[in-house]
Amino acid sequence: MSPIPLPIIRSELFSTVPGLTFGMSTRMGGVSSGSLGMNTSFNVGDSESHVRGNRSRFFAALGITPDRIVFPRQVHGKIVRLVDEPGTIDHCDGLITRVKGLYLSVSVADCFPIIIFDRKTESLAALHAGWRGSCAGVIPSALEMLENACNVDPADLLCFIGPGARSCCYEVGEDVAQRFGSDFVNRASDGTCRLDLASYNRSLLLGRGVRKESIEVSENCTICTPELLHSFRRDGANSGRMMAIAGMCR
Repeated sequence: MSPIPLPIIRSELFSTVPGLTFGMSTRMGGVSSGSLGMNTSFNVGDSESHVRGNRSRFFAALGITPDRIVFPRQVHGKIVRLVDEPGTIDHCDGLITRVKGLYLSVSVADCFPIIIFDRKTESLAALHAGWRGSCAGVIPSALEMLENACNVDPADLLCFIGPGARSCCYEVGEDVAQRFGSDFVNRASDGTCRLDLASYNRSLLLGRGVRKESIEVSENCTICTPELLHSFRRDGANSGRMMAIAGMCR
């Protein structure tokens, strides 16, 4: 039996940059059983051999090898690390590099992967932004580090906000809703609140000087796209994880 084709989510903005590799896996095309499908995480009860097989397929489709990838141990916070070599980085939700041939990754299943690229210095950031990290300030932390450590001008940045839990489905409690402005919370007549976290993160980028035309936002919602995307909110313990990877080739 032929393997299932491996769908990869791409960015139109990044496709215009020579040498920039970017892709995000989906739940399709993997070897894991049941709903795990194309799971890329070792932390959801999947077998190690299946995860390695899924990762191998994904990395090969991007044309990279795992020995050139940086993997963050995410904690839903705002800590961003400047990295210059591959491996696993503890306790952070953002990675930044100036090194060509080094690839940054984030793991998601409702939280938003946010990739930031500077056209002049070719610096790159990869962020994991759920409501906690977004509220804590992972985007401002990354932009501050890009400006101070990499001499980046926000006007030169290209940004991609990938698939995540969007306002069509992302119901939150009042305690979470109150952490965000009214512009980003849709309140229904029955009292429920849905958070527009994609627009909130976009507003943070705009507020720091990123140009409107330089921000691309995926229209895919993880929760209501079960045939394509993993969602912890939808599937709970049966949910796998997707991975987004970005890097400049040497």
